Amino acid sequence: MGRVVHFEIHVDDMERARKFYGDIFEWTFEDWSEYAGMPYLGAVTGEEKNMGINGALMKRQGPPPEANQPLNGFACTLEVTDYDSIEAKIIDHGGKVAVPKHALPGMAWQGYYLDTEGNIFGIHQPDENAK
Repeated sequence: MGRVVHFEIHVDDMERARKFYGDIFEWTFEDWSEYAGMPYLGAVTGEEKNMGINGALMKRQGPPPEANQPLNGFACTLEVTDYDSIEAKIIDHGGKVAVPKHALPGMAWQGYYLDTEGNIFGIHQPDENAK
């Protein structure tokens, strides 16, 4: 099986990205730059007892993605318990709406955002009453 075990978010400004993800999603970070040979912050996204994976912020190695282009890579979606309050935090911390909140009928609320580095990510609030 090819189970996803780690993710990397390519960023231009490590501190800005650390603040964005730390303040909104309460991620913590460990400096793994020595191992990676470049600016690289390991991201702890939750407690080990909970389902999910950890990842990292890594220094972007080329130009950032251009606006209004199709996604070239994977988009990570983060589960949240209060969609509207998390969306407000994203906007307050410099993020932008890419695809507005919409219902996945009978399953959840879903939407996509751009972080402060121009990367797209999703948020997902399970809700069997979504319509």
